[in-house]
Amino acid sequence: MLAFIDESGDPGRRIEKGSSPYFTVAVVTFDENEAAEACDARIDLLRSELRLPSSFEFHFTHNSKRVREAFLQAVAPYEFFYHTFALNKDPNRLYGPGFDRKDSLYKFTARLVLENAAPYLRQATVVIDRSGERRFRDELATYLRQRIRGSDGARIIRKVKIQNSHGNNLLQLADYVAGVLNRVVTEKKDAEALHKFIALHEVTRRVWPQN
Repeated sequence: MLAFIDESGDPGRRIEKGSSPYFTVAVVTFDENEAAEACDARIDLLRSELRLPSSFEFHFTHNSKRVREAFLQAVAPYEFFYHTFALNKDPNRLYGPGFDRKDSLYKFTARLVLENAAPYLRQATVVIDRSGERRFRDELATYLRQRIRGSDGARIIRKVKIQNSHGNNLLQLADYVAGVLNRVVTEKKDAEALHKFIALHEVTRRVWPQN
C-alpha cells in the first residue's frame, strides 16, 4: 500500500497577517502499486495533452481553473482513496501553546489525519513532500513511524520516504486533494464544482474544532 501526504494552507496562527484560516492535510492512498502506476502515467499524459513541459508541476494553488479541472477530471477514474483533516485556526476556538509552534501544529494535524486513516492502512509506505526544513521533515517521518498504530497497537507504517513533489505525480495528486478540500472548508464559490470530481474517492473528512 502507498500513501502520499501533502497540505494546503499554512501552519501559521497569525491570520490577521495573512495566514490561512484552515490548515488542511490530505492522505491519498493506493491499495495496489498497479493502480498507483496507472494514475501516475495518466498525469504524465495530461501534460502532453495540455501542451505543458514534461517538467511542469501540477500545484493546485498556482494552477489556472482550466488546468485544475483538467487534472481532476483526468485522475477521477483511477482507484485511489483519500482522508483529510482540516484544522480550524480561529484563535477563539483553538487553544494551547503548542499550536503557536508551526512544527507542532503540523505534526498534530498530520497525526490526526493518519489516525483517521489508520483502519484502512496496512504496512503502508508513506511519502512526504521534501519541501521545507530538512530537520523538521526528518522529525516528522520519525514521529509518524513511532506514533501511528493500528487498533491492536501494531505499527501500520512500514516505511516513510521524503521526496520532491516536483518529480512525484502522486504527491501532486495529494496537493490537489488538500487544495480542493481546503476550498470546501473555507466555502469558496468553486469548491463543490471541483470537489465533485473526486467526491467518490473520499473515505474520511474531518474539521476540528467545529464552528
